[in-house]
Amino acid sequence: MTVHAIRLFGDPVLREAAEPVREFDRELRGLVKSLTMTMRAGAGRAGLAAPQIGVPLRVVVYDYDGKAGHIVNPRLELSERRITADEACLSAPGVWWPLERSYMVTARGRDMFGKSVTVRALGVLARVLQHECDHLEGVLFSDHLPADERARFLATVSP
Repeated sequence: MTVHAIRLFGDPVLREAAEPVREFDRELRGLVKSLTMTMRAGAGRAGLAAPQIGVPLRVVVYDYDGKAGHIVNPRLELSERRITADEACLSAPGVWWPLERSYMVTARGRDMFGKSVTVRALGVLARVLQHECDHLEGVLFSDHLPADERARFLATVSP
């Protein structure tokens, strides 16, 4: 398994919608393991989506507060309760920005073997899952910011 470089804001792959996983095979298991290793390779990393390493497939991994795992082809159910907190992205290293998200989510999908999986999460882990699933749609967390805030954010991550 390999630790991959993280694709940074401005890389076109981050703006593409990822394809659903259709084959639950050795290649997928290798991808999940590589994503996990890449996520854990740096301090403070709580989640990673396959597009962030240049793989346009619907796979996310997470590891926060003792809850770790992966979801293939995730679908989210969001709570109505919302909370604003600072959020960061591995694709924009060192930049944190306040963003409103649902406080609770239920994520449903498959594991790397094709078995059904459901993850219920609150607080930060719910935020992580929403953030990573956004990546699968080609959505960056800055897209959720009001226009003036987005412009200030983008000015901080532009070379």
